[in-house]
Amino acid sequence: MFGVTTSDDYKPVTWMGRFPVDVTTILVGLHVVLAVLAALLFASPARAVLDYLDFDSARVLGTGQVWRLGTYAFVHSPSMLLWFAIEMYMLFVFGREVEKFIGQRPYIMLYLVLLFAPSMMLTLWGLSQRTGLAGSPALHFGIFVAFATIYPSAELLLRITAKWMALILAAIYTLQLLAFHAWSDLAVVWISIATAFFFIRLRGVGPELVWWENVKDRLQSKPKLKIVPKEPGTRREEDDVYESIDPILDKIAQSGIGSLTPSERRMLDRARNRLLKESK
Repeated sequence: MFGVTTSDDYKPVTWMGRFPVDVTTILVGLHVVLAVLAALLFASPARAVLDYLDFDSARVLGTGQVWRLGTYAFVHSPSMLLWFAIEMYMLFVFGREVEKFIGQRPYIMLYLVLLFAPSMMLTLWGLSQRTGLAGSPALHFGIFVAFATIYPSAELLLRITAKWMALILAAIYTLQLLAFHAWSDLAVVWISIATAFFFIRLRGVGPELVWWENVKDRLQSKPKLKIVPKEPGTRREEDDVYESIDPILDKIAQSGIGSLTPSERRMLDRARNRLLKESK
């Protein structure tokens, strides 16, 4: 359910009075502080310091400045502060919901993957053509995509659902970059979108997608058949199967299949496969 903590792994990092401080709040605070420092540095003779933080494939590959793989996202141009404020608002609102749903540690992992996946891709791209990157719009758009994957039917601005808002913004973002032939930036955007979507889906979260379930079924190795003799005088295995999944079915009826944890999804799949085998 939107706005409700659903993960056992979620807990505030600390408290400020009665207000919890979670990972998302810390990230927003860190980005804001660094944006202010960047504006001050830009107006001073020390502005060259910022050149050592953005991503540059030539410097990563040529001189081993590997810190650029992560610091690029914390370099915020003073000319983009208005959009930066909107970006931070979206991170605070939607990032907290993602963190509450998947848990603190998975959320940190998601953020790190969204941080490093684009720069690693651009490093490989840099083997044939020099690439660069600064700022965090694509990273935090990925957080919004993760939110839309978890809550696709949540109504946002003008009653537009989250999944359609994500598609609209992705289309606008794509057309803008296509118009300027910004191919590397376009690749970064779609790497972030794909990373966020598949990270959430691989955790068994989100509505049922027939094509995605078919892909997972093909990738999963088929268990080897093993004949086990039935013990006389014991309860029917079918009865045990129904009893084991009854609580899961009740949960689906109340909150939808997207509310199941990965372990519950696996248990449901095992029970379904077992019943299918017995019906043959």
